[in-house]
Amino acid sequence: MMRYDPTVNKSRETRRKELRTLWIVAASLVILALAATGCGQTPQPTEAPAPTATPAQAPAAEPTEASETELAGQISVAGSTTVQPLAERWAEAFDEMYPEVSIDVQGGGSSVGVKSAAEGQADVGNASREIKSSEMEEYPDLKVFTVAKDGIAIAVHPEVSVEDISVDEVRQVFAGEITNWSELGGSDAPITVISREEGSGTRDAFTEIVMGDSVIAETAILLPSNGAVRTTTSTTPDAIAYLSLGYLDETVKVLTVGGVEATSENVLNGSYPIQRPLNMITNGEPTPLVRAWLDYILSDAGQMIVEDEGYIPLQ
Repeated sequence: MMRYDPTVNKSRETRRKELRTLWIVAASLVILALAATGCGQTPQPTEAPAPTATPAQAPAAEPTEASETELAGQISVAGSTTVQPLAERWAEAFDEMYPEVSIDVQGGGSSVGVKSAAEGQADVGNASREIKSSEMEEYPDLKVFTVAKDGIAIAVHPEVSVEDISVDEVRQVFAGEITNWSELGGSDAPITVISREEGSGTRDAFTEIVMGDSVIAETAILLPSNGAVRTTTSTTPDAIAYLSLGYLDETVKVLTVGGVEATSENVLNGSYPIQRPLNMITNGEPTPLVRAWLDYILSDAGQMIVEDEGYIPLQ
């Protein structure tokens, strides 16, 4: 049985100090680029990083005193509830560096994130899944920035006796073909299936990776967020659910899948089978302010927040 270990990561206070130190080093590069634009130079367009892009390395330079107040403006963000806590941490850290910048982060689900960015309702959309080909056809100007990776764990109530499950068994459980824990070597008890509702990036990724042509059973309990899934699974006897790695804690038990634990290391080495990218989306090239925030997110400091939140950095 794999449980969350709160001692693995550094304290948040230590993380915050490290983040600020690293980002101060990176800040001057952003300001120099903006200053060049103000002096009449025409900035060259920057291509969005490919989904496998790695974080930018922080430049070895010291910012001026004015650099911390030079960036100003507002950024609106909407979409995936998986990406939401990351975006909130990134916004908080960026606001500390640039008090004149205001970043408003809302949820709503991955499909909302794609549509909000594409239709100009938000500057940045969050999606915890691959962008669908149909979405790219409908909105051909979308730019996709992969900002982290994530695994989708199979979580159960702590008293469930089963320890391991195969991908096909997961599919059968969520399709309603396996309905009792005894069919998986556990106790004689009906399985309570918990799923995300339609429009969830976690559900879309789970459906694509695990379900294939099968559909989630109509008897499944549908919930609006990862947090709600975790709480309900932890308090519902004989429950099973799928849950982002970033939301795992000691209140739920995590099954191995095909004998492989749902860990960051196993996602990165490809051995854990249920994994996905976490994306941010803009409609066309990002504005200079959004680009500066994305540069921070992909920097070493930004990627330390990814690790601190229990997700998987791009390195």
